[in-house]
Amino acid sequence: MKTKSLISLVIIDDDIDLLELLSSYFRQRGYEVNSYEDARIALSEIESKNVLADVVICDLKLPVMSGLDFIKRIRQFNSVLPVILMTAEGSLELAVESIEAGAYDFVLKPLHVPQLLISVQRAVFLNHVQNENTNLKSLFSDQDFLGLKGVIGKSAGFKKAMELAKRVSGSQANIIIFGESGSGKEVVAKAVHDLGDKKAGPFVAINCSAIPENLLESELFGYAKGAFTGAFGSKIGLFEEANKGTLFLDEIGDLALPLQAKLLRVLQERKIKRIGENQTRDITARVICATHKDLKKEVENGNFREDLYFRLNVIPINMPPLRERKEDILPLSEFFLKKFNLINNVNILGFTKAAMKKLEALTWKGNVRELENAIERAVVLANSEYIDIDDIPGPESSSEESKVSLKNGIPPLFSINNIMSLEDVGKKYIEFIFKKNGYAKEQTAKELCIDRKTLYRKLKELEHGEQPLH
Repeated sequence: MKTKSLISLVIIDDDIDLLELLSSYFRQRGYEVNSYEDARIALSEIESKNVLADVVICDLKLPVMSGLDFIKRIRQFNSVLPVILMTAEGSLELAVESIEAGAYDFVLKPLHVPQLLISVQRAVFLNHVQNENTNLKSLFSDQDFLGLKGVIGKSAGFKKAMELAKRVSGSQANIIIFGESGSGKEVVAKAVHDLGDKKAGPFVAINCSAIPENLLESELFGYAKGAFTGAFGSKIGLFEEANKGTLFLDEIGDLALPLQAKLLRVLQERKIKRIGENQTRDITARVICATHKDLKKEVENGNFREDLYFRLNVIPINMPPLRERKEDILPLSEFFLKKFNLINNVNILGFTKAAMKKLEALTWKGNVRELENAIERAVVLANSEYIDIDDIPGPESSSEESKVSLKNGIPPLFSINNIMSLEDVGKKYIEFIFKKNGYAKEQTAKELCIDRKTLYRKLKELEHGEQPLH
């Protein structure tokens, strides 16, 4: 089997002069060209993969196998290979028949060769996008958690959130998901949708903090023609768009008080009115909310309605931040590496041990979203086959000693110029792990391989020092 490096064209025409002209034209522009007078031979070469074609240019009128017959045969084993048909007959009926048979484009003779080049370039791009989409779908299908494709995580906190999502997916109770920005709240909401009885309907998501208050109401509820200046036609809102499916309201804690009152009424009555209308419309969408805020405090401060809080908080699901889900960092990083390899058409093989240690040591304040951005940057800028420690962006530090220490795998809180007693080293290490885990005691005890009672005693000893831990 041949391997392919250049963009490969297959050109089929029984006009030998035109065949030589097109072959010469495209070879001069860096294409690999395989030319044939007989479509049957070209078809056999492509089917056996002796020729790895990116685009086929084929004459419509051929002596034995016509261009249309060629397309029909090739579509039996290759549904995406672009085929451009050439013909001297310019009837609309023939063009429609060609496109319906699976032709990518239809060009007339006498040929305008630069225009044919443009058609080939577009076909190559289309083929690349289709292959990329296929590869990405394959990548997502390889990930399977609770029967869900593309869901990645093995930490206890992640599993707990997802298993609760599965348990409540069949109910009609209101769900609210708590978690920091970028931690994966939408993943939980999508899991509830995909595992429940609304999975056949649409999943519609909106970030309530990303849209100005005066526009958010019309986005959610829709409006009638003439309801306000610029409303030249009617528009359905997201509540209606999500009917028979799920509406995910992210960052519900940022919703203005007047809209909170309207949302409460919708949840109670399961009806809405478009702006400028008196007619009520039934809502069948399931509403799932999420927020990074502490809604109890928001209620106490008068920023969130207490009745809406109790209405929403029937089944709370907590998505832990990434710093409390250390076991998820490397699987996510490997997934993002594969994803951005495909998108950027590169082949980074993996991470060095130093890079993996750094990935696990960073706090990832932006959570999964920040990790994804970091891996994308590393893939684009990497100078070798493996992503190394310097390719992973970290917290800015003016201390050169800290950078050197981190490269050697030593936490930057230790200094080669400051020799401590073994007891002090132990205390500093406990403090380091405790802070690294965002003051999560259970995770800290697990990493230190001690029980929680021992950790609590050690932490009390540390708090007798000059500065409390938190």
